[in-house]
Amino acid sequence: DCNIVVLLGKYFPSGSHKVGPAYSTLIEGCVDQTIVPGEHTILGPSTGNFGIGVSYICNLMKYDSIVIMPDNMSKERYQRIKKYGAKLDLTPGTESDVILTLERTFELKKNPKNRSLAQFELLPNYRFHRHVTGSACVEAVKGIGNGRIACFASAPGSAGTLAAGDHIKSVFPEARVAALEPYECSTLMNGGRGQHRIEGIGDKMCTLIHNVLNTDFITLIKDEESVQGLKIIHDGTDILVENGVPKEIALEMREMFGVSGICNIIGAIKMAKYLKLGPDDNVVTIATDGYDRYETVLEDMNRRYLELENFVLRRWFKDIFVKTKVEDISDYRPASQKKKLFDQKEKDWLKFGYSQEYLDSMKKMDFWDHEYQKIFHYDELIKKLR
Repeated sequence: DCNIVVLLGKYFPSGSHKVGPAYSTLIEGCVDQTIVPGEHTILGPSTGNFGIGVSYICNLMKYDSIVIMPDNMSKERYQRIKKYGAKLDLTPGTESDVILTLERTFELKKNPKNRSLAQFELLPNYRFHRHVTGSACVEAVKGIGNGRIACFASAPGSAGTLAAGDHIKSVFPEARVAALEPYECSTLMNGGRGQHRIEGIGDKMCTLIHNVLNTDFITLIKDEESVQGLKIIHDGTDILVENGVPKEIALEMREMFGVSGICNIIGAIKMAKYLKLGPDDNVVTIATDGYDRYETVLEDMNRRYLELENFVLRRWFKDIFVKTKVEDISDYRPASQKKKLFDQKEKDWLKFGYSQEYLDSMKKMDFWDHEYQKIFHYDELIKKLR
């Protein structure tokens, strides 16, 4: 009975809201004079959308750029990056092997002419999403239900988007934040490892910029259900209409979502059921990108299944969207659970040269509030630079 409010990223330049943190990370380097036009090449470690955003922004601002990403992502991602003029440096594997892209970036950074827009570790990503995405979430629920946010659900890739939860909680203290992981790669929940098909999330790490203090729940989503859900939305217009969606809206929805967006919607439904929310309550989530970079993903699905007729999609619709089960959800509010996340972060980042003292400082909200306040300083510097 709860309202699921989905913010769309596909209308951003580059087709994803990840262009925002790409810009904020580059422009902060520009005003700090650590990134100089004509002197530095920009590195963008990514599994796709952030890399596309880096290539788009670097094209506009006339920087040479290299996007470092796994070699088994959707073909559309590589095509878009090349279209914007960036070079590709591919590492083995898929979404779950993003650690290899970080190691490759770490090596490339040793060249003094290279500057990394390291989304997993640089705080401009956190600042952008806390300020922009968080404010957008608060705006989005005005006039819907009770006008408040009961839960914000999002999968962490870089964990930038999860920073929206920090702003949401400052406005609605009762709000809960749920981090969604692939069932097949449940690193935050239990240290799990594995390959999966939800591009953009589930990177076998707790990212440096993930403020785990504000992560209340971790929820696992099965990758195949996310791809099946995309198939239903894109090719199952008749099924949506049968279930009460006006045809013009069903047709419009065909291009709105990618696989991670469907994952987030499934996660939002699970949390609404788990928290026993009603018709006045709102759960907010994000569709990071649109369908334009997933045609080959559905082509692969069509090869894997013997039948994809409407009766199959009808069954999937009920199983995925209507009968969503309240399972694979863990409460991460207890201190013992938070410690697991902090331990994971130390395991992932001490080896990249960050000190124990710096990681310990992230265990207090003061650290995150101080980092957020820097946006006002940077806004003034950006205005002067322009």
